Parts: sequence; structure tokens; C-alpha cells
Amino acid sequence: MATVIDAATLQAYRETHYRVLGDAPMTLRVGQASAPLATLHKLLGVACSAFITAANPFSQRCDDAANAARQQALAQDVAAMGLRAIEAAGEHPANGWPAEPSYLVPGLSLEDARLLGEKYGQNAVVWSGADAVPRLVLLR
Repeated sequence: MATVIDAATLQAYRETHYRVLGDAPMTLRVGQASAPLATLHKLLGVACSAFITAANPFSQRCDDAANAARQQALAQDVAAMGLRAIEAAGEHPANGWPAEPSYLVPGLSLEDARLLGEKYGQNAVVWSGADAVPRLVLLR
């Protein structure tokens, strides 16, 4: 897919550690099957999930207050869909970009993940299907 996202940003997304917090902590990596994610899907009776943020739209840093407000709005959108947002954070292991507050949303379809990502000005979301392999889904 052609994209306006620069190569360095794409590489950073692929290298990021997508950490799920809460009762079942795990770290997701793009392209790597996750047994803990598969277990969570089974436990919750879902076939997919998305790792999504509203922070730092288009990879432009926002202050903490703006990011917190954006995350709250995203959480409200997820709740209105009847889904659960599990606290998470996306963090690159070495590039110095601050960890981004995020959510893992079990049961969020690929279509809805795209729509939410676009609504909150994101370049991409990370989505996993029944195989529990996180995939980078570009939105621009």
C-alpha cells in the first residue's frame, strides 16, 4: 500500500513494544504471534482485537493534558460501542519517543479500528485477528 508516512516512522511502528497493562499484562510485537493475546481472545470470547491510541495525532507530539483528553474521548467511543478498553502503552525500545497511552480493545473489528484511528488522526493501528498476530494497519 502506498503511504505518505515516512520510512523512519514506519520502521519505528514496526519496532515498538505494544504493552498491554491490567490484569493480563503482555507485550505485543508486529508480526509476532502472541500466545497471551490468543488466550485473552479465548477467555473473552472474541476473535480479534486492536491496539489503538488517540495520542499524538499524525505522530506530532501533544502535551500530556491534550493526550489525556483525547484518550478519554477514545475510551468513551469504545464504551459506546459496548467494548472494553484495556490500558496499554506503545513504547519504542530505543528512539527516545515517550511511551504513548493506548488501549487494547478486544472484539474491535478491523473496520471499526480503522474508523477510530482515522477519527483520532492516527497514521496506523495495530490489529490482530483470530491468529493473534498483531499487524500494522496503515491509515494514510
